Amino acid sequence: MNINDKLLSKLETLSSLKIEDDKRESIINQLSEIVNFVENLNELDLGSCEATFTTVAGGTPFREDVPNSDESTIKTIIKYAPRAQNGFFVVPKIIE
Repeated sequence: MNINDKLLSKLETLSSLKIEDDKRESIINQLSEIVNFVENLNELDLGSCEATFTTVAGGTPFREDVPNSDESTIKTIIKYAPRAQNGFFVVPKIIE
């Protein structure tokens, strides 16, 4: 794909950006390099590869969901709260 001034103007309009005249040539060169790099992916032979959704065979392993009432964790979190009382956050009243 060839990036030219016409295509850059269209991208400018679609992205609601304004590229300064002195930077246009640099942007065109950078976009061309990016597109050329991505086009290298077209050279890959993926016909023998099966589509995958995870790298873990058999799916993602689940862990036991066990509640943790570690007092030190609660105290550490409350220590950094702007306001706290009896182990709970104190927030401004929003409902009258």
